[in-house]
Amino acid sequence: MKKLFGAFIFLSLFTVLISACAVGGNTATGPNPVHMDSNSFTTLSITIKKGESITLISDDVQSHIIANGTWDDSTPKPAAEPGAPKTNITVGGFSSGKVGPFNTAGTFKLYCTIHPGMKMTVIVK
Repeated sequence: MKKLFGAFIFLSLFTVLISACAVGGNTATGPNPVHMDSNSFTTLSITIKKGESITLISDDVQSHIIANGTWDDSTPKPAAEPGAPKTNITVGGFSSGKVGPFNTAGTFKLYCTIHPGMKMTVIVK
């Protein structure tokens, strides 16, 4: 009976551990959160106030290299609009990174340099 109970406890703990790993997710928080999955921003546009930053949150194991610019179909178009904070950060899987502050009003484009089509817009008012 003790062996059966021990096996039950082990199996229960193992199941909880595997479930937690399988669900994954990132509990990171920060100002103006923008979540990313394996190959896209889950928010395509965000509006913030002058002087604020955004927090990029990876909800997947994939790493992302975020830079100023956009994708034109499958062609990367690196470029920084006047007043854009220079951005070239790596956000590893299940981690987060900050972009900003955005000190100039305007529309700014960010993209992932390794995932074609992964782009977003930051509107600063």
